[in-house]
Amino acid sequence: MINTDPKKIEELFTRGVEEIIEKDKLEAKLKGEKKLRIKLGIDPTSSNIHLGRSIPLLKLRDFQLLGHQIVLIIGDFTALIGDSSDKDSERPMLKMEQVKKNLETYIQQAGKVIDLDKCEIHYNSEWLSKLGYNELCEQADVFSLSNFIARENIKKRLDAGKRISLRELIYPLMQGYDSVAIKADIEIGGTDQKFNLLAGRELQRHYHQEPQDVITNPLIEGLDGRKMSSSWGNTVNLFDSPNDMYGKILSLRDEFIIKYFTLTTRVDISIIEQYKKSLESGTNPKDIKMKLAFELVRFYHSEKDAKKAEKNFIETFQKGGLPEDIEQVKTQKGKNLIDLLVENKIVASKSDFRRLISENAVSNAVSGEKITDVNYKIDSDITLKIGKKRFVKIII
Repeated sequence: MINTDPKKIEELFTRGVEEIIEKDKLEAKLKGEKKLRIKLGIDPTSSNIHLGRSIPLLKLRDFQLLGHQIVLIIGDFTALIGDSSDKDSERPMLKMEQVKKNLETYIQQAGKVIDLDKCEIHYNSEWLSKLGYNELCEQADVFSLSNFIARENIKKRLDAGKRISLRELIYPLMQGYDSVAIKADIEIGGTDQKFNLLAGRELQRHYHQEPQDVITNPLIEGLDGRKMSSSWGNTVNLFDSPNDMYGKILSLRDEFIIKYFTLTTRVDISIIEQYKKSLESGTNPKDIKMKLAFELVRFYHSEKDAKKAEKNFIETFQKGGLPEDIEQVKTQKGKNLIDLLVENKIVASKSDFRRLISENAVSNAVSGEKITDVNYKIDSDITLKIGKKRFVKIII
């Protein structure tokens, strides 16, 4: 049964939406009884889905709750090629082994947001791996080189004399062909994906399909103020533990609180407006930020986990104690700390660890002694404080 409630449709068009390409046509479709096919593609370029990617997933969920057919495409093939839409340099090609490793829990993570039992799931290697030069040339003929190089980030790279590989020209064709393969009525994606989303419309026309409508969503800043990106290690991940998720949100810059509430939760807009007014009238931002952290942990874990994470935060950071349930990692004596933390995904990468060391952000949580040696080796049990909010107990 399709829900055509005008209020629901209005919120669908406004919350977490930057632009709609053919809005009038889409509105007419949503007022009808046809079950629409709503497409979202995600490339497993890292092992985690973060809150930035939850924005289109939540929009997919909104369509699902209205009774439409959502289609999640896992870009196992496109991940190999690499999309440079949001990059200021060429994205390296991934190996199939890395993509497979990244994929291990991808669908489970998406299932934190959408109902997988009512979702159509595809891997785009199903059709892209079968295409040959004939099809590729036919699709490429739909576009001109000037279309590609007019894109803002590509133009900047050209002006700066940076390399652009021919491989990068192929990516929009592949994402566009995904829309042809699943006969998408609507595609959702970030503002940085607009060229690729429009490529889907052009290829659908070429293959005599009605072109999909497009909804672009805003991007969000990560914990360091830059765009949220796994490669920068500034993410809040859907599989973060309750304590980590709660603590990360409390480190968020104050100016992003309302944006996060609006884009990464489904708290009622009227309540968010009250939070906004409270902040404007002088309420301590930390109080509203705690509500945001609680809501996100509740959504991705449970009410019980959210209450426990909140209690841990109060006991640890307001009363100066240690959390009750510190994450524990077992290892052998002499293990390099940097390898241990990366292997157990406690830090995003070795470069992230080096950055933390350079900022004096790694210490013995009991003695307060700073760890300043990047090549520090574990010689006994130790409880570490990493950054402002993370703790880990290392046991030999």
